[in-house]
Amino acid sequence: MDTPDAPEGDLIAVANAGSSSLKFSLYRRGPGEPEPVLRGLIDGLGETPRFTARSPSGEVVGEQAWDTGAALGHDAALHHVIEFVQGLMPGVSLAGIGHRVVHGGTGFSEPVLVTPERLAALQALTPLAPLHQPNNLAPIRLAREVLPDVPQVACFDTAFHRDNDEVTQMFALPFELHEAGIRRYGFHGLSYEYIASRLPRIDAERAAGRVIAAHLGNGASLCAMSGGRSVASTMGFTAVDGLVMGTRCGTIDPGVLLYLMDERGLDARAIERLIYRESGLLGVSGLSADMRVLLGSDTPRARLAIDLFVNRIVREIGSLAAALGGLDALVFTAGIGEHAAEVRRRVVAGCAWLGATLDEAANRAGTTRISAPGSRCAAFVVPTDEELMIARHTERVLDTFRENSP
Repeated sequence: MDTPDAPEGDLIAVANAGSSSLKFSLYRRGPGEPEPVLRGLIDGLGETPRFTARSPSGEVVGEQAWDTGAALGHDAALHHVIEFVQGLMPGVSLAGIGHRVVHGGTGFSEPVLVTPERLAALQALTPLAPLHQPNNLAPIRLAREVLPDVPQVACFDTAFHRDNDEVTQMFALPFELHEAGIRRYGFHGLSYEYIASRLPRIDAERAAGRVIAAHLGNGASLCAMSGGRSVASTMGFTAVDGLVMGTRCGTIDPGVLLYLMDERGLDARAIERLIYRESGLLGVSGLSADMRVLLGSDTPRARLAIDLFVNRIVREIGSLAAALGGLDALVFTAGIGEHAAEVRRRVVAGCAWLGATLDEAANRAGTTRISAPGSRCAAFVVPTDEELMIARHTERVLDTFRENSP
């Protein structure tokens, strides 16, 4: 078995908690890029949890499944991860723990060292990301109890978009609401930041130009980047805005919500459940939120869900291309973006007017460049790595903290 060696020196741990999952990674600090030591996942929390851990080569070094009666939440999942790592690598020494936090509001525009005051400020942002923020913060609280001497760093999905100009961030509401924090924040920033750092190694000229990155997974969004910096995003005040997603509806006329309140008697919690958990691909298809299942189905509603998913992506690419004044490159990433060749094919076909031409064989193979030679707008498939981005930020914040410590 390819078991990671007991590490020399300090490690950085990364926790990426979702609504029903906990991803974790360990990186060895070094003079260059943080080096991966271990990656793992507990998914199915609250239902049928399953744990898998892998070495850098991809070999499984630990796994466990719990039956349907297991009441395994995020706290229990983190306890299991800590015990597993301590058993696998006795004497492991952590330099720090980096966490993905979905919402940083207006107050957090870069990664920060977690303090009790900052944790309270992040808790206050929960109404802006009700399904994500509590799960992001739970591992921070638990780690403070279990590993009180290990510093923790919060890395924000909103931070990459904080430099968007004011007009891009605004809703046409009374200005005092904008000043109070009701604005377009944008999300998936850690993923887009990684793409912005990776693309120059693939095509430096295109990366320096006008790029739209498509983070297509259970959560889905687009980001317009100019010279590697965010210009605009399809997500707004919350992570339910924009594209059709696995169970989230994306952009919706607010009048629909008022109608549902008045005519169907839905209260705020029922609407929250509808737009976050019961809509999107699942709601339209009536079958599944999983694009793999839908692509394998011949039912009319499965096809309709895929059609709507692609339609919204293509329309929003047009909007972001207008914000950029043209388009030099389109980048697909995340689960659907990296693995669903048929979705990529249809999206690129919808962008023919922007000069995008697909190389069919390259797309089926999932190679890095999937656009045809001579295509005016290049198209790429670039696997994202939010955990590495968090490790980079955590290392930098820890170094700064130590340099400034007396």
